[in-house]
Amino acid sequence: MSSPVVRVAHRRVRPQCAKAYEALVRGMFEDARQLPGFLGAELTPPLGDGNEYRVALKFATDADLERWNLSEARALWHTRLAPLADGDPEYHLLSGMEAWFVPPPVPSAHPPSRARMTVVTWLGIFPTVSLLLYVLGPVLAPLPFLLRTAILTAIVVPCMTYLVMPRLTRALRDWLQAGS
Repeated sequence: MSSPVVRVAHRRVRPQCAKAYEALVRGMFEDARQLPGFLGAELTPPLGDGNEYRVALKFATDADLERWNLSEARALWHTRLAPLADGDPEYHLLSGMEAWFVPPPVPSAHPPSRARMTVVTWLGIFPTVSLLLYVLGPVLAPLPFLLRTAILTAIVVPCMTYLVMPRLTRALRDWLQAGS
């Protein structure tokens, strides 16, 4: 099982082209929505006096994102968007823990605060580690410290990535987004 992948693009748009750029990006989202593995998209307009837009696309797997990257539809949309922008977009790929905290695909300008992400991470790690120590502690006790730690963390990380954090962030979504 792989975790979702989010590609975030930052791009400066010519001020007189903002409305046209937003309309084209929304059209691009509609085409991306047709592909298997598409999980959501978000367009964040510039904050303050800037002219840099943020576009986030979320796919179920790296292969799904790659399918979009290689699609004729994406190439066509990027050709249409180019005259409205100053230069090419700057891309960032988020996966694993970073992707847990991507805002939902609704208009939202800010990700959760680091303090809230820290609390949610602790809420996931504490019970997971406690349960594993309770169950596996007696079995692992005879092993050397570093080996015990390696085994425990080898179990904790996949549990957190695939079981605990997706459910926890979904359950606490409203709180994570409040006060962002």
